[in-house]
Amino acid sequence: MKENSRECRRYIVPYRGKIRRDDREKLLGQRSFVLWFTGLSGSGKSTIAHGVEEALHKMGKLTYVFDGDNIRSGLCSDLSFSPHARSENLRRVAEVIKLFLDAGVICLAAFISPFEAERRKVRKMIDCNAFYEVYVKCPLEVCESRDTKGLYRLAREGKIKNYTGISSPYEEPASPDLTIDTSKLSIYDSIKTVLDFLETKDLI
Repeated sequence: MKENSRECRRYIVPYRGKIRRDDREKLLGQRSFVLWFTGLSGSGKSTIAHGVEEALHKMGKLTYVFDGDNIRSGLCSDLSFSPHARSENLRRVAEVIKLFLDAGVICLAAFISPFEAERRKVRKMIDCNAFYEVYVKCPLEVCESRDTKGLYRLAREGKIKNYTGISSPYEEPASPDLTIDTSKLSIYDSIKTVLDFLETKDLI
């Protein structure tokens, strides 16, 4: 089966149309880029990403949020939380984001993405010259106090395996493009920090 699959791939030649990414960006009146929010569960990644999306939408920007739980409800519903499955989860997300960026869409991705090597791999895969890693920093104890789903408790009881921060490590980004400490900043200020960052990069 694998041999047949490799044989078939030999005949795959991507079609290059006349309409390119910059054409779509001109049509939309915006530059496409990706903000990759990484951090522990409960740090505020999704809340900030959706807040930034709302603000950009009011500015007339076409956006899309890629959220961990939403992706695992569809595209990656067949994957577990093993290290290999997590890697495959991010690979699939990166491939979809590449398509959205080519369409001229501003992408906001909120994933724990706990390993530095995997985050570097995603950045390299997307390779859009407009990839910005946002580290949503927050102490574990604060994240646990926000745990509305009770997942940290279940992880400490051993009922959830490979849970980041408890039974699986989280590697802090070595050199993120932006760091937001949500144990010190409000959601409003966190969102404003991201928007200010985008202004300094001349992206909005």
